[in-house]
Amino acid sequence: MEKIIADALDANLLPDIFNHAYHGIAIVGLDGKWLLVSKSLCDILGYSESELLKRSFDEITHKEDLKIDLRKLKKLLKGEIESYKMEKRYFKKNGNLVWAQLSVSLVKNKDNKPKYFISQVQDITERKQEEDEKEIIANVVKEQNERLLNFSRIITHNLRTHAGNLMTLLGFVEDEIEETKTNDSFEFLRQAVSNLQETVTHLTEIAKFSKYDTAELKALNLHDFAVNAIYNVSALAKNSNCIIENNIEDSLLVTGIEAYLDSIILNLLTNAIKYKADDRDCIIVLSAKLEGDFIVLSVKDNGLGLDLETHGNKLFSLYQTFHNNKDSRGVGLFITKNQVESLDGKIDVKSEVNKGSEFLVYLKNAQKKVLRNMKKKPT
Repeated sequence: MEKIIADALDANLLPDIFNHAYHGIAIVGLDGKWLLVSKSLCDILGYSESELLKRSFDEITHKEDLKIDLRKLKKLLKGEIESYKMEKRYFKKNGNLVWAQLSVSLVKNKDNKPKYFISQVQDITERKQEEDEKEIIANVVKEQNERLLNFSRIITHNLRTHAGNLMTLLGFVEDEIEETKTNDSFEFLRQAVSNLQETVTHLTEIAKFSKYDTAELKALNLHDFAVNAIYNVSALAKNSNCIIENNIEDSLLVTGIEAYLDSIILNLLTNAIKYKADDRDCIIVLSAKLEGDFIVLSVKDNGLGLDLETHGNKLFSLYQTFHNNKDSRGVGLFITKNQVESLDGKIDVKSEVNKGSEFLVYLKNAQKKVLRNMKKKPT
């Protein structure tokens, strides 16, 4: 395909290929500037042809993917590889992220010197979103199952204790009251307690098969994760005229899992932008404070707000939506709540219609644990 495009470029036959290509195609200069772009690529990225030609690919590439992209380009120029493929994120003109499957090859002249790159871009955003949602839902189900198993262990332990006490008491009664030995009702009671003990034994065996694994929990810098999340929505916030303030102290550490903390903050920021009020500038403020064993993350906005009296009990339920936004699916807050609770935290909300909302996320304070570990180290 790359050779066909290269030959067509030299023969000035590109217009037909570019105008009818299903996936995005571009000719990129050695300096990273777009030289030619197809209509489908413009549609994927949301730019007009003239707008896109004024930019370089690195300007609209997510910084985490740019490093990988540039490293592969260097290998291509050195002749170490003939082409490469990678999944990467672009920032669209409207600020949204688009996932793409990128294929790049290098075209050389007759003297074997590099001329330009040919890039093919396939929009895989929908597929990535489906994969992410499936993974998150699977993690939620896993966490819920672990929580149920923890609950079952507690129940079986307590039931086993009570059942044992009942059987002991029955023995005392039988020894002290001679009539119980021939009393049918007493025999029924003895059999019922015996059946209870057997049931508890079975439940105990089932509960032994799984243990809650905390190996992935780490001390995470809340300020740094907020900075990263703000970057990821920066173009979206700019397009929506939203100002995001990060007032979180850079010394606060929370106990968590990187992917969960990323998802929690990102989802709350995205919601705040999505449900902004049209009649005033959008302002979102992130802050945090210590409260007992928790660090409480606050994400506060001045957006549309919610009627908590009407919707409060359904706010974190699956597939519940409360505003007429075409992108609302009622999944985000359900996932966020389960992620927070899987980290032994909780989430609360304060909100008033047409004034805004404040989501409060209680995360375990990791600073105490770090200090304890430091004290344990030999001097």
